[in-house]
Formats: sequence, C-alpha cells, structure tokens
Amino acid sequence: MGVQALHSAATGMEAFQFNMDTIANNLANAGTHGFKSSRVNFEDLYYQHMKAPGANAGDGVIPLGVSVGLGTRVASTNRDHSQGNLITTNKPLDLAIAGRGFLQVTNGTQTYYTRYGGLTQNAEGTLVLESANQSWRVEPAIQIPIDATNVTVSDLGLVTALQAGQTEPTELGTLQLAMFQNQHGLMQVGENLYTETAASGAATQTQPSLEGAGTIKSGFLEASNVEPVRELVDLIKTQRNIELNSQVIQAADQTLQLIANLRRF
Repeated sequence: MGVQALHSAATGMEAFQFNMDTIANNLANAGTHGFKSSRVNFEDLYYQHMKAPGANAGDGVIPLGVSVGLGTRVASTNRDHSQGNLITTNKPLDLAIAGRGFLQVTNGTQTYYTRYGGLTQNAEGTLVLESANQSWRVEPAIQIPIDATNVTVSDLGLVTALQAGQTEPTELGTLQLAMFQNQHGLMQVGENLYTETAASGAATQTQPSLEGAGTIKSGFLEASNVEPVRELVDLIKTQRNIELNSQVIQAADQTLQLIANLRRF
C-alpha cells in the first residue's frame, strides 16, 4: 500500500504543477488585450477494488465494498470566454468586440481568429493586425486610400473615410465577425490567435450585431479577463496542495523504510 501512496501523491503533485503552470500563464497575460484565462479540470484515476460494492456475501450483498483510488490527472483545460472590460484608446482603428464574435485574419496561407482588435495599415494601405512578427491581414480585405482622412469604423463594422475633394465619406468595406458552435474547442496558437478545430466546428461569417456576434466598438480595446485576486488565491491553494502531496510521499517513504528494516530485529 505504501507504493500506491507514493504513486497517488506523485500524480497529485504532477497535476497541481500543471495547474500552477496554467495560473502562471494567466497572470503573465493579465495585461494582454483580448486574452482569455484558462482553468484546469481534474479527474480521479482508476480504482482497485478489493471488495466490490453489491457483491454477494453469502447472506446478502456487500453494502459498501473496499476500494482505493490510484491518484488524479488533468482532464482538460477550459477557457473563460467571458467579456473583458473595454479600455478607451481613442484610436479609430483600435476595435473591441462587444459580444461572442472573432475577427478573421490571414497570413496569405492560413486563416486565424482573434479577439485582439489593434489594427493598423501596411505599406499598401491594407488593414492588418498590429504584430511585430508577421503581417496578419484582416479578412475581408479593406484598403485605405493614401489620401484618406477621418477613417471611422461603425458599430456594424462599416469602414468609411473622407478623401481629397469629397464632402461625404466613402465606404471602404465592412468587417465581418466569425462565430463558432463551440468556441471552447478553438486552439490557441499564440500571438492572440486561434485556429478552428473539429471540436470548435467551422467558422460562420456574420455581420456584427447578428446571431450574438456582438458589435464593434471603435476607439476601444478589450482587456484581458484575468482576475488577479482569484488567480493568486488559486495559486496559494495549489501550492498548499503540492506541499500536502509531498508530505504524503515523505510519510509513505518513511513507512516503507520501517517495513524494510523489520527483518533486522
């Protein structure tokens, strides 16, 4: 039984170490715009049944049985897709989505999805995502003329601008939002980006304000939805659980040493 205690406590330490890694990532991204925090779900492992409950005992059935578990493991990580606070930036190309939708971007070969709406223009005037590593073009592509002024984005995603010699704004295009049947099934790939998977289902393109996609707020960015106080509380609980499992390992090791030394007496 001492060996089983060692194994169970070891699985507990491994699982809670994974939880600590997840909390660390949440706290590291507390200031990342559009970031969604993650939560770790655990499940118990298999059980060894010395006497199964309900077994025939001759004069009846055993009401409880005798069983011992073999530890725990990480079952899944679940992202919290709740809305983050909107931060005012007063930049017309900073966009926040007030709803469940995602902006769609591409690097020319693959399509990605993001909640981060910090947009800018590239050398051709095409709207792209602000990034230090790669040019992520917003889809559908929208190009800003070189003489455009007063670029605005409406709540419904309509991009307009004034051009030289005009008194009325010109419509440059309309931003679309992507929706997923199961947004928790999206895969995070870094750089504030997600890719669709078989679990998320295929993206459905829709206009802002329709099908729960939400509206687009120009001049705002969505803050991370990480709650630092809750994360710190979870961090302390996780640390205590790791310590408790380490104490179980020490106790089980001492018990095994005692048993091993019995033959000397």
